[in-house]
Amino acid sequence: MNKSEISTVTQFVLLGFPGPWKIQIMLFSMILLVYILTLTGNTAIICAVRWDHRLHTPMYVLLANFSFLEIWYVTCTIPNMLVNLLSKTKTISFSGCFAQFYFFFSLGTTECFFLCVMAYDRYLAICHPLHYPSIMTGHLCVILVLLCWLIGFLGHGITIFFISQLPFCGPNIIDHFLCDVDPLITLSCAPAHIIEHVSHSVSSLIIILTILYILGSYALVLRAVLQVPSSAGRQKAFSTCGSHLVVVSLFYGTIMAMYVSPTSGNSVAMHKVITLIYSVVTPVLNPFIYSLRNRDMKFALRQVICGMKILKPS
Repeated sequence: MNKSEISTVTQFVLLGFPGPWKIQIMLFSMILLVYILTLTGNTAIICAVRWDHRLHTPMYVLLANFSFLEIWYVTCTIPNMLVNLLSKTKTISFSGCFAQFYFFFSLGTTECFFLCVMAYDRYLAICHPLHYPSIMTGHLCVILVLLCWLIGFLGHGITIFFISQLPFCGPNIIDHFLCDVDPLITLSCAPAHIIEHVSHSVSSLIIILTILYILGSYALVLRAVLQVPSSAGRQKAFSTCGSHLVVVSLFYGTIMAMYVSPTSGNSVAMHKVITLIYSVVTPVLNPFIYSLRNRDMKFALRQVICGMKILKPS
């Protein structure tokens, strides 16, 4: 077939969650509620860290940046998902699909490195408390935050560019609620085994290296905590690290099931559910996980809420 005879795809159809109209309305309402809660919770954490001077420490600065990341992570997928739930066509443009693909993977990669930096911060605070103020300075904190964003947005750029250059001549139906690597490569008219292999290798490498670093950091933290003589000191240390470990477990448990372990035997519906957990459910839980077990954060959030009530016109 000549290249001139190939009809180029200009848009894709995201099937999402097919079903009766009532089911679509119910899903729309639930996901909209989750989206609002995610934006509200993460924005509240950012405001609390910004307004409470006691939280101007590296741990809370990293948490505020993590919350900022979560806001954009859900925003790159959920608004389009909500539109498609109420739409009959459920289409997304070619450029819009690959833009979503790029930002979704880049922000997800950035989150992996943020979790590493947060684990490093807790390791220094617990294992080297006397040297912590001189090592984890504000300058280093800014550098680590910038590196997370930089590496995250460069990590998948080349592979996503090459996937976007593949010929797409139809069909254009993606049985998913977002533009993901496997459905896009499947729709390509040309074989792309090398690109697919490289993409999965990069994803697996990033996930495995970061989770090994986090687990290694917390193994050292656990050893240090067990050596603390007082039970109150051990409890405080476990409380400080517990929320971070819960977030790590939720996030990595699902992305490893999706991008590291073999998923060819899983159904398309299972892929959607796994993706929904780490892209929609986990971000809405993070503000609650980080605030409910942190006394300083709960106090700061109460101050934010009281401040909003005061500023609200009567």
